Amino acid sequence: MAETVADQDRDGSPGGGRRRAGAALRRLTRHPRIVPLLARLTPRSVRARTTLAACASLAIVLFVASAGVLLLLRVNLGRTVEAGAREQAQAVARLATDGHLPAQLALDHGTDFIQVTDGTGRVVAASQNLAGHPPLTAGRDNDGHDTYDLGILGDEHHQHVTTVTADTPTGPVTIRVGASLHTADTAEDLTTAALAVLGALLLPTVGLLTWRATGRALRPVEAIRAEVAAIGDRDLDRRVPEPPSDDEIARLAHTMNAMLDRLEAAGTRQRRFIADASHELRSPLTVLRTQLEIAGTHPDPAVRAELVAGALQDTERLQTLAGDLLLLARLDTTGHDRPDQPVDLTGLVRTAAGAGPAPGPTVELHASEGVTVTGNPLWLGRLLTNLLDNARRHARSRVTVRLSTDAATGDAVLDVTNDGPRIDPADRERIFERFTRLDDARSRDDGGTGLGLPIARDIAALHGGTLTVEDTPPGTTFRTRLPTAPPAG
Repeated sequence: MAETVADQDRDGSPGGGRRRAGAALRRLTRHPRIVPLLARLTPRSVRARTTLAACASLAIVLFVASAGVLLLLRVNLGRTVEAGAREQAQAVARLATDGHLPAQLALDHGTDFIQVTDGTGRVVAASQNLAGHPPLTAGRDNDGHDTYDLGILGDEHHQHVTTVTADTPTGPVTIRVGASLHTADTAEDLTTAALAVLGALLLPTVGLLTWRATGRALRPVEAIRAEVAAIGDRDLDRRVPEPPSDDEIARLAHTMNAMLDRLEAAGTRQRRFIADASHELRSPLTVLRTQLEIAGTHPDPAVRAELVAGALQDTERLQTLAGDLLLLARLDTTGHDRPDQPVDLTGLVRTAAGAGPAPGPTVELHASEGVTVTGNPLWLGRLLTNLLDNARRHARSRVTVRLSTDAATGDAVLDVTNDGPRIDPADRERIFERFTRLDDARSRDDGGTGLGLPIARDIAALHGGTLTVEDTPPGTTFRTRLPTAPPAG
């Protein structure tokens, strides 16, 4: 006994409508105007994109879940209908095998028709609704499924057809039993409608909740943006509001305020630097002008020569000050771009230590061999010169220079020590501020501008190092640490 099964749509071909809908969708998505239109319709705000993404994600989840539910429902109901049709067909097959097949067959509940044909295609038995009708003819659709013309039943609907072959005393017969899928279709339609209503309710609800939640979450961001937009170059004392929560937005606000603190401090330093530079330039310019005016009107040639010599000294001081200001500006604009040229620090130290003026304190040098750092040799030379000039200016009789390598960290350590007066601990950081002089009168007389130590510290920081002040009786030591260059190869 052989058995085949076929599902018959009302139009005679299974799945035809679904194939046509898929082809139409593919043609629509390939249209050349669709993609630009979708690009223009894409929302640009974070709030709208988040809401759209939430709704799209929910729609996809609902679609997949609904498809799964409908598939399970169809499979379960189809199996139930198939089991009833198979049971009916097997019962008829047993009657035919025993030779007790009646001409008219009774239909079980859920069965639409029964038709039995012999080997010649003649109808030997049928249900009442097919009595007197010709045999059902099977065809093939494009997918290889059996199809049947069921128009003779009058009320056409989706059916499940089971075909069974049985041997009888008079020869083989073919039994076709059609079971109605109307109940399954109705259940599927109702389930589809319920899922569609559920989706229609869930999507707007999720969209509204996402829109409101995103708006509430982004409200502090908009407040931060508005405050930052209102801050000008003269309003750096203003700060953005910091939410009380400890989330990413609160950390963003805290970071923005920290950045504004740095900008305000930088602006304050710049204004103070400009004011100090103006003051430093005004004094020698005033003196220079006075000297030149007197020299131009004084009748004594000796006095005129002395005034011109003084004017030349003030001009040199102005030139030094201008050079220091330009170097500071260049160091400020260099930022974090560290020079990467290998520099023989031992050679630089020896050159700088031996280049001092003859009348002055004695310079003792203790330098290790082969100390190499990475940096700019001109700037590192300026750092050494500034430290040595400062040490000579404040030393009583001796300046000691030591260059070594720290065994623990591998850094190059340069100590410039003078035996002059110690620096008060409260002033050890202030001396690195620009235009700061602890002994203003003496510094001016010695030609100091108050920029040597700030320049030295900026150069050390630019090279990834530090410059600090330490007490080393009987004097003061300026200690510079610089990272050494990696070994070649």
